[in-house]
Amino acid sequence: SAEANLSHVFVLPAGIAFLRGFQVSVQALGGTASTCQLLLFNRNVSLSASHAQTIYKSDPFPGLSLGSQYVVTVMALPVPEQWDKFYQSLYFYTHSCAEKNGLEQCKQDWYPRHVEVQQEGSNITVTFNLAPPNLGIRRYFSFCYGDVKTKYTDIVPDFSKNKTHHSFQLSGLHEKNNYTCEIAAKEVDAVRKRFKIYVMGSQKDIPSSTLASLAVVPALCLAVAAIFGVLLAALMGWRSKMHRKKLDVNPEIITLHEETKTQKEVVILPEYRATPPRLLICYSGHDGPAHVKAVMQLGAFIQQHMATQVCMDLWDSLSIAEEGSMTWYCRKIRESDFVLVICSPGHRQRHDTADPEVIHDDNLALMSNACSSDAIIQLIGEEVGLAKARGEDQSKYMAAVFKYCKETDIPTELRLVSHYTLPQDLPLLFSHLHGVALHRPGVYLKIDNITEEGFTTVPTGAALQLAIQEAGMMLSEKQQQTEDSSYCDIVDV
Repeated sequence: SAEANLSHVFVLPAGIAFLRGFQVSVQALGGTASTCQLLLFNRNVSLSASHAQTIYKSDPFPGLSLGSQYVVTVMALPVPEQWDKFYQSLYFYTHSCAEKNGLEQCKQDWYPRHVEVQQEGSNITVTFNLAPPNLGIRRYFSFCYGDVKTKYTDIVPDFSKNKTHHSFQLSGLHEKNNYTCEIAAKEVDAVRKRFKIYVMGSQKDIPSSTLASLAVVPALCLAVAAIFGVLLAALMGWRSKMHRKKLDVNPEIITLHEETKTQKEVVILPEYRATPPRLLICYSGHDGPAHVKAVMQLGAFIQQHMATQVCMDLWDSLSIAEEGSMTWYCRKIRESDFVLVICSPGHRQRHDTADPEVIHDDNLALMSNACSSDAIIQLIGEEVGLAKARGEDQSKYMAAVFKYCKETDIPTELRLVSHYTLPQDLPLLFSHLHGVALHRPGVYLKIDNITEEGFTTVPTGAALQLAIQEAGMMLSEKQQQTEDSSYCDIVDV
């Protein structure tokens, strides 16, 4: 396991007062596992600007995976809720197995670098270099594919004869076919060496009449064929050179890529979940119909393109009318695998007396939501607090904000859960819902329809982007009107 020593340098241009300590959290990018440390002082301290270069170091974080990306967040305690930016985050990679332990200690990182193929008639011999003896690799495997069936070969070298190289025969390949083969150590997730084979036809299969006719081919025909071959090779070389120049690709990079690339990897979702994960989306109706429309478009996008079953109150109004809003929410929270709270400035208004815009809104569903969202936030906050106190997993609950909102819009009750900014964090949300890692050594998960650049290529993604833009404009106009009204009131007084 890797260990990370984290240090945080904070700048104090004007000093800071009533500092209790720091909270340092480390979370795997794309995962739900996270660790946290509290750096608390014996008493509250006040630091002047002369302490701007003070450095605090956390204890080592053990158990981090090798070759993985993590995000570390440092937050001052107590949390200054009036600040827009009250924490600092950074991303870092842990050392790879080769960097920490040396390549010889990582069986899955070793692969045959030298592979030689020889063919005599229908016999194909493959020779490759063996792993160093200290790795303890005793078995290898190879498989070739190019026709309907895949040919698998189990390789057990005889180390008493040769400890550096081994040769084996490939059988069962059809003549006059191209094959792509891979060879690797028989270890879990071992790197594979790829090579290609063309199985030539044996000479004995050529009819004697054909051999006789070839022997009497006029020399002129041979000369013409040779000239044509030279011209064709020159033309193909020129076209290949021009194509590479057009793409500005280094030929050495192409060769290296062909040697190191592996077979396409299929991402398999966790087997224990036979059905798509059930996601309950909660939100506040205080910010008006435009914000609610953006939430609905987000639910439609997640339902269609992220393999998730989404539940929202606006999609189940009949059950809410029958059970009551709070009873429905409590039942859905129990039944759902995940709960996502879309936070907005309306959550900060939940302690106000009333919002006139909501009270006079003709949409009864928005009024019902505005009245129940406060209690839902408190209910979820209690569940998160109990899970935290018991040391249980808190990954069921998540918080998110659209890009027109701020992270300070996240209620205090939800500061302990994972939070995302949408739509740019859609891949992270997908990783959270399905428990798959976005990054692994040499591999990264990319789904075109949920990336920040590609989600607008599908109709529901384009509708989501438009709804977010409209909601952002409406929210800005509302805030501007509120500021103008407050300024006018001050002048009149």
